[in-house]
Amino acid sequence: MEKKTINLKETSFTQAINISAQWCREWEEELLSEEVLADRVAELIKTKNGLRGFFAYALSDRDCFLLDKLPFSLVFKLQEVGISVVELVVKNLIMSSAQIVVHDRENNLEYKSNSENISARCKGILRLLDTKLVTKTINRIMNNLDNLGNSLDNSRKYDDRQKEFIKSQIFDIAQ
Repeated sequence: MEKKTINLKETSFTQAINISAQWCREWEEELLSEEVLADRVAELIKTKNGLRGFFAYALSDRDCFLLDKLPFSLVFKLQEVGISVVELVVKNLIMSSAQIVVHDRENNLEYKSNSENISARCKGILRLLDTKLVTKTINRIMNNLDNLGNSLDNSRKYDDRQKEFIKSQIFDIAQ
């Protein structure tokens, strides 16, 4: 039987999501140790697609508890990557926080709950990463909050209620 290998440097965003899902399942079924999983994730998140795909899956899938448990070996690998992890997690915190307000307005409790889960996971990660990097990134983004918005091109800006809620979520990191 030929061994199947994956070139993580050429992984697409979708492939990174699928790889992350597989590894998370294997870790939860105790087929992968925390250290092996952390090493694999560290290789995957060296690329933009890998980083985005890993966090897209691990933050949003309710059945993946990896970011709820945050094994030390994984935290260490995330810290090694540094600013790209911090920036992505801060952006996800801001987006999910803004969406909590939207879903609350629309009385969509399921989506609101999903956004709250993502927000909580982001805060948990940010509490364990390099404090100076997190603070610097948050300050930079908060200074630009009026120019950010709900759309990919920021054409729909966050409203006052969303901005206030985002700020409260950011301040909650220090708790």
